[in-house]
Amino acid sequence: MQTLIRNATLLTMDGPDGALPFAGDILIDGATITAIGKNLAAAPDARIIEGQGKLVMPGLINAHTHSSETFLRGRYKNMPLEVWLLYAYPLLMGPAIAPRLLYLRTLLLAMESLRNGVTTLCDDFFDPPAHDLERLGTVFRAYRDAGIRANVSSAVMNVHTLDALPYAREVLPQALQDKLDFGPPVSAQTYVDYCRSAFSSLHGMAGRLNFMIAPSAPQRCTPDLLVACHDLALKMRVPLHTHVLETKTQAITGHLMFGKTLVACMHELGVLGRNTTIAHSVWVTDEDMELMGAAGCSIAHNAVSNQKLGAGIAPIRRLMDAGVTVALGTDGVSSNDTARIFDVMRVAGLIHSASGPDYATWIPAADILRMATINGARSAMLEDATGSLAVGKAADLIVIDLDTYAFMPLNDIDKHLVFSENGSSIEMVMVAGEIVMRDGRLTTVDETAIFAEIRETVPAFLAEHAELERLNSVFDPYFAEIHRRASQENLGFNRYAGDEPPWNFSNWR
Repeated sequence: MQTLIRNATLLTMDGPDGALPFAGDILIDGATITAIGKNLAAAPDARIIEGQGKLVMPGLINAHTHSSETFLRGRYKNMPLEVWLLYAYPLLMGPAIAPRLLYLRTLLLAMESLRNGVTTLCDDFFDPPAHDLERLGTVFRAYRDAGIRANVSSAVMNVHTLDALPYAREVLPQALQDKLDFGPPVSAQTYVDYCRSAFSSLHGMAGRLNFMIAPSAPQRCTPDLLVACHDLALKMRVPLHTHVLETKTQAITGHLMFGKTLVACMHELGVLGRNTTIAHSVWVTDEDMELMGAAGCSIAHNAVSNQKLGAGIAPIRRLMDAGVTVALGTDGVSSNDTARIFDVMRVAGLIHSASGPDYATWIPAADILRMATINGARSAMLEDATGSLAVGKAADLIVIDLDTYAFMPLNDIDKHLVFSENGSSIEMVMVAGEIVMRDGRLTTVDETAIFAEIRETVPAFLAEHAELERLNSVFDPYFAEIHRRASQENLGFNRYAGDEPPWNFSNWR
């Protein structure tokens, strides 16, 4: 079936027009854009969508999130990452979440994403204590049913938590260390075999769902696991998706445990490359940025999450200048509290203007839009399929009403999108040529029924999680001490806002 969107304002993020809007039509045949221009002709039975007063642009791409956190929205504040992890990802674990709740948790993230213009997300799915193909399939099925495009991982780590943190073995009492017996770690071969099974059974589902490989972080994985993951990612042409240098504690980890930065470790292992997507990249050095740019890797900039968890401000302009592809991510809903990329765009568009007085280096709105669209596609290894409006690409797009407060009066569309819009002006969302949201309602999911089921079933899960939080709170003062010690170290550079503050020890728990 053909669809013709006519007489619209187009923002293709592709070719010579890039982030410059122009008037025109888009012709879609099935899942694919077949023509962009003026006065396009369509088949007699084509679906016609009038675009007068509307903006048509590529769907947004969430380059880094965690569906595991979706039920923990609005639960935590004033916790640095190392402390927050105790509660959002408890060390003392309970039973795995029930399959139906796993499905609902994933579906809810997809629903919120689509309603807010995200047509592609990269879900760094983490489901301890084991890798289970059926549970991973549940996540895939939720995304299939919602109608979104997604890369999904089954994140892995095989280094003990206490051996991936500086000072941990000397800070924690032995009795608490003894509580953290996780059994034998997964081997590189076992994880690679699991990934091969995921590729053979789930990769390519519905033509828009892919499996990606996600070693959690270089300090949390053995070198042989990192290399095996990288080799398989290259072979399968998918991202190697990992977390690197989100916090100062992680920066200290590299120096104390390896005598070099974590990026330098990755470089020496040969796992920095075009396939590599690094979430966060806050505490990177000048040398790190040079290595990353030379390797052609990407980062997912989580501008909101980094501020909520107090991680610091990533040096985005310098990363861009080094040749690193910068995409945008929300991170998990627990460390952001929404799945809206429009929020991340606004924060990223504002916070980097505080980097210094040289306003020629501040990041313009057009670059923020690229991060949210085509750069996001590149970070997901999907730039040939999505991220821009171009002939031959999938019809992943959003239609925005320009007759709203966010665009009244209309000046420069890129600035309106980054600084004024929050997703409320979206009228329609299309993924692979299918309309998945129109006139404020999802077409693939009964939102009322899903919300009712979540209200009915999730409180019992949250009560169980509260008990896990209570059990894990015993570790809180020791992980706070790890954070304190790392924060006092001098790295020779600072990523916190303003000058590094003097510590008031009386304020520490």
